[in-house]
Amino acid sequence: MTLLKNGISLIAVISFTVFISGCGKGEPIDNAEEYISTVDTMDIPDDVEVIGLGEATHGNVEFQELKQQVFETVVKRENVRVFVLEGDFGGGQQINNYILNGEGSAEAAVNSLDYSIYKTEQMVDLVEWMHEYNKSVNDDEKIRFYGNDMQRYDLSKKGLLDYFAVVDKEAANQYSDQLKHVSNETMRDLTTEQLEKVDETIDDILQDLQSNEAKYLEHSSSDEFAFATAYAQNMKQRTQLFLTEENYTHLRDQYLAENLQWIMGYEKERGNEKVFFSGHNGHVEKTSASPAGYKSMGNYLDEVFGTKYFAIGTDFINSKFQAKNGGSGNRKMFTVKNHNDLVDAFSEIEQNNFYVDFDKSLESDELSEIISSEQKMANIGDDFQTWYKVLKMFYTIEMVPDQAYDGVIIVKDASPTEVME
Repeated sequence: MTLLKNGISLIAVISFTVFISGCGKGEPIDNAEEYISTVDTMDIPDDVEVIGLGEATHGNVEFQELKQQVFETVVKRENVRVFVLEGDFGGGQQINNYILNGEGSAEAAVNSLDYSIYKTEQMVDLVEWMHEYNKSVNDDEKIRFYGNDMQRYDLSKKGLLDYFAVVDKEAANQYSDQLKHVSNETMRDLTTEQLEKVDETIDDILQDLQSNEAKYLEHSSSDEFAFATAYAQNMKQRTQLFLTEENYTHLRDQYLAENLQWIMGYEKERGNEKVFFSGHNGHVEKTSASPAGYKSMGNYLDEVFGTKYFAIGTDFINSKFQAKNGGSGNRKMFTVKNHNDLVDAFSEIEQNNFYVDFDKSLESDELSEIISSEQKMANIGDDFQTWYKVLKMFYTIEMVPDQAYDGVIIVKDASPTEVME
């Protein structure tokens, strides 16, 4: 009988917690339409060099569509020509080859990232748009595509070994043999000893490139040499993540920031002064607000670039999204409601999505107070479980909006993407 009572009490507590977690609904503000704009008319300060767009979930159509909508806007209004995605560096170059040279197809290029969150119709549409855009402009106006993530080996390894096959075939054969057991498929099965050996091999490769730069440049271009070095560096980062798993999230965001800065430096030499980055809210925001305790990529960028880094967050009121079910690898649909003072201030706006500029918001005493106060803002990765809805801490991050972002795009009702496996 006691067990039954305890069970009933537990259910009651959980039910009440679920109830209160969905409460706390804020009030709509008067004249809310005065403080919003459409995405295609959003204003970015002229001196900005890095524009970051976060996504509140990886599994909603609207957030994936915003990648294209916001990028089109900054291409037209800010002369941005560089798109950087929270995705594999080597795979990103497959997309770059497609949009510049028409090699393969948009779908094959997207699949090369080896990230299931991007195997969607929306991502294929984005890459196809880039391809078509590049066909319509001069060479100096063409878009370039990059991934700045380092969580894969295969295509960076291929790019590196292909380079050595041109400049030093003997070295290519040697490194190919030393790295033959290193792949996306096997990387999680490598022992610590094997990973340490891989790390030593990559150090040897980086030293080889540094010592023989002049020799290798006789048989290749400076661009090819630069990418060979970047491929090796990304492989080293991937290996270091495995060797220091207790520090994985912190190191990954540090590497994301370093890789983005490498891309910026490389593109500046080619006349492209501005870049656009798209990734999860947790990487874009400036305050490292995640309870996981890591320093966010956006925090690194804020320290380096200050006001030249412009961060745009996203949030929703209602979301039906898809994600991996509890790390099982199987995808499932989930539904979450999120209320905070910021999104609820605009709950009576007719449009489903719109941009809120925080500078403009300072003209409203109500909004100024809201954006400078802690809000529980949506933050959902590619892994979710139904019971996470019990507490908002499992699907939101508490942050001060105008410290974390320069503006936010609100989606009132977000619908799920469909992964093309």
